[in-house]
Amino acid sequence: MFGTIVGVLCVLKLGTVGVWGGYVLIALGLYRGFQLVQSYRNPPGTIRVSAKEVSLPRGLHLAHPIVVNPSDVTAVYFLRRSVPWNRHAPVLVVELGKRALAFPRDWFASESEQRSVLHALVAHCPVLVEADAKAKGAG
Repeated sequence: MFGTIVGVLCVLKLGTVGVWGGYVLIALGLYRGFQLVQSYRNPPGTIRVSAKEVSLPRGLHLAHPIVVNPSDVTAVYFLRRSVPWNRHAPVLVVELGKRALAFPRDWFASESEQRSVLHALVAHCPVLVEADAKAKGAG
């Protein structure tokens, strides 16, 4: 809200550079306003794991989560070191075939909550349990 108001004032009162800066502030203010409206319209993204389905949110406040069978989950792991500069480690990564969904640490109340989601996914995904059993047998 504040950025939009300041942006309008920049467009109305300043010169060429100030006008362009004002347009940038207006665009950022409108985008943040859109995010605020989405947070009121949709519940926060929640990961749900059961024996019959896994529900993974597409975004923090986006509608229509991705619902798949537990057998469609091909890998679940943490990224601790190879994390993008704008994310906090660890990042929970859930792979669904060729698609990978990343859930940063900021989405969870604590790191133990993030680990409990990882353990629930591993417990309910038969492909991961089979791979773990083969790895233990080979080692």
